[in-house]
Amino acid sequence: MIRVGLTGGIGSGKTTVAKVFQTVGIPVYFSDTKGKYLMSHSAEIKTKLIKIFGQQAILSDNSINRQFLANEVFTNQDKLKILNSIVHPVVMDDFEKWASEQQSPYVINESAILFESGIYKQLDKNIVVMADKQIRIERTIRRDKISKQQVLERIHNQTDDETRKKLADFFISNNNNDMIINQVLKIHYKLWENSRNG
Repeated sequence: MIRVGLTGGIGSGKTTVAKVFQTVGIPVYFSDTKGKYLMSHSAEIKTKLIKIFGQQAILSDNSINRQFLANEVFTNQDKLKILNSIVHPVVMDDFEKWASEQQSPYVINESAILFESGIYKQLDKNIVVMADKQIRIERTIRRDKISKQQVLERIHNQTDDETRKKLADFFISNNNNDMIINQVLKIHYKLWENSRNG
């Protein structure tokens, strides 16, 4: 089975693309969503978060203080790397278990931090969703109800598009008028063929 990474910058539309893959029957593991779940339910992760970020990382009800962590990591590249190093191994173990249970020629691991975390090195192929910066900013402001400055800080802390291009096997353009379904289908057929031939 081929294991495929799917990523893109904030507001690029990677989750929309992932849902298109799901509609053609491909299992998708949503790393970011699963990571949030595992952060909330893993005693190992919580203990490490307290050790690195202090007691403020956990609320009085024993849940993760997401706002505090977001403020800590989205403006500090070193702290973001530390957070990823805590959560990433647990998420990858969960992904591997999940992937082994799937009956499909390939599976997709959708992750905002595919390159930042190094996940891409453990996968067979990688897809990058690209969109113009201004479109990404507008989408993120609408979706997350945050300021333009906050979006720009998050973009700054992510891998840049040039690096993504170098590390990707496939690209999907997701500007407002692009036909993502056709692009997904072309990649789908290539991956399907690769799984049959190799």
